[in-house]
Amino acid sequence: MTGAQEQGRVVVLTGASSGIGRATAVELAARGYRLVLAARRAGELLALAMELDPTGTRAVAVPVDVTSPDARAFLMDTARTVFGRVDVLVNNAGVTVEQGWWWDDPDPLRVLRVNLEAPIELTRLVLPEMRARGSGHVVNIGSVAGRAATNGMYSASKFGMRGFSLALRRELLGSGVHVSLIAPGFVKSEMTARAQLPMPGPEVVARAVADVLERPRREVIVPGVYRALAWLDRRLPALADVIVTRVLMRRRYGHGRPRG
Repeated sequence: MTGAQEQGRVVVLTGASSGIGRATAVELAARGYRLVLAARRAGELLALAMELDPTGTRAVAVPVDVTSPDARAFLMDTARTVFGRVDVLVNNAGVTVEQGWWWDDPDPLRVLRVNLEAPIELTRLVLPEMRARGSGHVVNIGSVAGRAATNGMYSASKFGMRGFSLALRRELLGSGVHVSLIAPGFVKSEMTARAQLPMPGPEVVARAVADVLERPRREVIVPGVYRALAWLDRRLPALADVIVTRVLMRRRYGHGRPRG
């Protein structure tokens, strides 16, 4: 084991200030990883870094907007300056159209910029060093909405994330670089605060992320009950239509029965 491995692998984690990202930071810190925490909200991010590591030697906060090319480059440069390398990239930052129909939103394409374009570009920034080193891990946070479509823009981004993740894994086979996709169903977070659905806490996703870093897997759906919805959407799409439109879309996005 190298000195860097003994000190704990270095993880760049986006969307770290709340929800799944925050829970993942807590879980990874407890397992001995060194963390570069990224998010837009500087106050929450700095407080989290101090909570996890008051010494500032194992967790650093880097307030950035991942849709900015300069900010993405700054994030990776900071990680390398502070810790010397990036062993793991967790692409977690995400947004959705919170209420109403996506076509009524003034900027629906921001969902694609945050959820798909930014992870692709961040991955592109870390792959050269990972491939040269022959080790590394990219963990992308997708969604069950990337298997069973719900919201147009959000599902578009998560279907894209799934395709990107599965293809990238194959492109990197034999390189020593792993790629994993974590696909959560509904879990408690700011993004799902209005959803009238039974939901576990984000810790279930955080544990799944930490587990694939220790035992790499191609794709993990959490909570496991959502595997049934993915199966239904593939095998019995008419029944999935009923579940999605009458339960998930109405309770999550406040939509009534679709017209037309």
